[in-house]
Amino acid sequence: VSTQSTGIYPSRGIRLARTDGKIYNFVSKKCRNSYLMKKNPRKISWTVLYRRKHKKGTAADVAKKRTRKAVKFQRRIQGATVEHILAKRNQQPEVRKAQ
Repeated sequence: VSTQSTGIYPSRGIRLARTDGKIYNFVSKKCRNSYLMKKNPRKISWTVLYRRKHKKGTAADVAKKRTRKAVKFQRRIQGATVEHILAKRNQQPEVRKAQ
């Protein structure tokens, strides 16, 4: 697991083999020691995971995504058309009570 953004070049880095057979590749002693101390890479500011979590240095900063607005439309109530509902809405309250 490389916690640095750059790749690990051949003959560089440190390899750690756990007893369960999983092999980890580290860029530096700093990365390896952080892993061995069970540090969470999302909380260490110089790691890639921290930068991804906090949206640092991405091209998305330039053009933010726009959210779509919900489109409102009139639905008809059973047995009444949209025109009928709008006509009833525009009536005076006294006329509406008389019906």
